[in-house]
Amino acid sequence: MSASRRSGATDALGPEGEPERDGGDLLAALLDGMDAALCAFDADGVVTHWNREAERILGWSAAEAVGRAGFAGWAVRSADAAEVQERLLSAMHAPGRQVHEFALVTKSGGRVLVRTQSAAVRGPGGEPAGVYCAFSEVHAQIDLERSIALSEALFEDATAWGVVLVDADLRPALVNAHAAKALGSGRSAVLGRPLGDLVSQGVEELESALAHVLAEGAPPAPAEVWVTVRSERGEPERRCWRSGFVRLSSPLAEEPVPLGVAWLFEDVTEARRAEQEAAALRFRTQQLHRAARAAAECEDPAEAATTHLDFALAGFADHAVIDLVASAEGEEPVRLVRAAATPSGAPGPSLLVTRGALPVRYAAGHPALQCAERAGSVRAGAPEGDGGAEWAAARQWPRDSRFALCAVLRSRGRTLGVVTFLRGSGRARFERGDAVYAESVAVRIAAAVDLAAATRPS
Repeated sequence: MSASRRSGATDALGPEGEPERDGGDLLAALLDGMDAALCAFDADGVVTHWNREAERILGWSAAEAVGRAGFAGWAVRSADAAEVQERLLSAMHAPGRQVHEFALVTKSGGRVLVRTQSAAVRGPGGEPAGVYCAFSEVHAQIDLERSIALSEALFEDATAWGVVLVDADLRPALVNAHAAKALGSGRSAVLGRPLGDLVSQGVEELESALAHVLAEGAPPAPAEVWVTVRSERGEPERRCWRSGFVRLSSPLAEEPVPLGVAWLFEDVTEARRAEQEAAALRFRTQQLHRAARAAAECEDPAEAATTHLDFALAGFADHAVIDLVASAEGEEPVRLVRAAATPSGAPGPSLLVTRGALPVRYAAGHPALQCAERAGSVRAGAPEGDGGAEWAAARQWPRDSRFALCAVLRSRGRTLGVVTFLRGSGRARFERGDAVYAESVAVRIAAAVDLAAATRPS
């Protein structure tokens, strides 16, 4: 409770013996509502005001404190009283605020180290009329300074983490430089924009995580989210962000009021891709081993070729076809005959095709023809938009195909044909590492095809 020096109460009587006006009550309410402890001294060093926070820290009530001459004999040790009094009252004759640290004595006899900010109170004519002093426990002040320092450090450019403060509407309210760079924009350009304007793929998962944190609190462990950032500086690239979330609540409200979410993320794309590539390599190596063992049990070399094809499809492609060269060595243009294909409807094992020697009607520039002519792998993809079905049908492939990888079949220095792997729209396009695996499979299929031709009755 704030008090005046005359009465030690907020309802003190004025000079005429009448109750003070509402201004006195307002001042008392303002002083008592402060988070910091506050006391004031007149020009003679007598305590004139004392609020509730000062009472909480030291234990002395306003009635016990107001009217005392300084802190001597009650709030400081006698040996320190003169020095404390001098340093506090020196603020009356100094410009601005002065900061000091004192050891004060509580009502129970304990000692509390406080940090004070003192400034002069001026009278109507500008003359020094007293000093007000705001103080708080040093450890609380240090905690506050640490919190501020942590916030500033997180938003410095040097941090390796992206930090985004998201408001209750799931819009960025503050970002650091690392996060702005990861989002492909400037720090001010991303503020207040929906996340869907910044992230294309993965935005639903990200917004769901933020909404969950606002409603339920932070998840027990960081989450990894794959996103594609919208960028005007080139082709968008998928990134994996290891993300942690902290719900922010106002410390000033009686009930916890969510202010938003602190979203911290680290780019772990390279590590996750390395793990995925290692896992894919182990699986593909195992598939090649299993295929070799299964093919070794096939009496018909042509069946061994389709066995290799079936094992290669697992986790790699949706469809595959084998086309064999029907023209003589060096003859132009190259003619290809369909030898085997996977079912275009329901999944199933590859089937040998019995069309005789009728060539497949591939148009000039077809990826399979290019592969045979160059004796090297060729990758192709459907154009963006709704023309994927027509693109696949024009190339004699299943209509749901969107990406193709052709690998040449060579054995004993001769080009025997082409194996084509096809992926639908639900898969990613073929990469360079996929071509290496396809060429490994093609070597085994070519050996089986060559053996089939050598053992075929003339």
